[in-house]
Amino acid sequence: MSQQRTGPADGPDFPDLPEATVARLPEYLRALHHLAEEGHDTVSSEGLAAAAGVNSAKLRKDLSHLGRTGTRGVGYDVSLLIDQIEHVLGLTHRRAVALVGVGNLGHALAGYAGFGSRGFRIAALFDADPGRVGEHINGLVVRHIDDLPEVVEQESISIAVIATPAHAAQHVTDRLVAAGVTSVLNFAPCVLNVPEGVDVRKVDLAIELQILSFHEHRKSALTALPPVRKPGRVGQDLQRANRLGGEAVGS
Repeated sequence: MSQQRTGPADGPDFPDLPEATVARLPEYLRALHHLAEEGHDTVSSEGLAAAAGVNSAKLRKDLSHLGRTGTRGVGYDVSLLIDQIEHVLGLTHRRAVALVGVGNLGHALAGYAGFGSRGFRIAALFDADPGRVGEHINGLVVRHIDDLPEVVEQESISIAVIATPAHAAQHVTDRLVAAGVTSVLNFAPCVLNVPEGVDVRKVDLAIELQILSFHEHRKSALTALPPVRKPGRVGQDLQRANRLGGEAVGS
């Protein structure tokens, strides 16, 4: 269902939100967009919580930070809540993003259509490999990393995605920060050092898999039967003594 955006709803213009709440707002927004597409005008806190995968008490507390408490017996206005969350997340206009590193992962990210529907556009692609420079990906031409300052200024880019090998990620980050980028999404398996005022979010697929491996290991341990332990030397001697004693009584 198409929606007309009318600006942020009532409440604090820019509330001071806990980090945990900020991390959950995109989940609420995703669920709300899905509800809107299905034609829902309102949703209860229980319904929205279930769609977002959280408990309703936590959702109500998160939304209360935005000045939203819902209407008893009616719930939340889906369109207005979308407006307010998008306003708080800074998604009222599409943000330009630079992507550095166009290997296999970079190619996939550059072609991901979901960025556009979430308020972002990949505005520039960069790589240091001369063999990659000039390549066309999803309507964009891969630029050399040396062109970074010029393109960042032209496209008003403040957010960058790093999809380089780990050994190159810090150097790339330094160049991005020098060019004026203040937020980085890092897919490289390493920790980045950045100056104050620059935000970094890390996505490490291997770590996520290792966490899942832990849960699989724990489930296996909980469902496994306890092993049958063979008696030690002392236990064997006791068994033999009991057996001999029993034979003596019966004789």
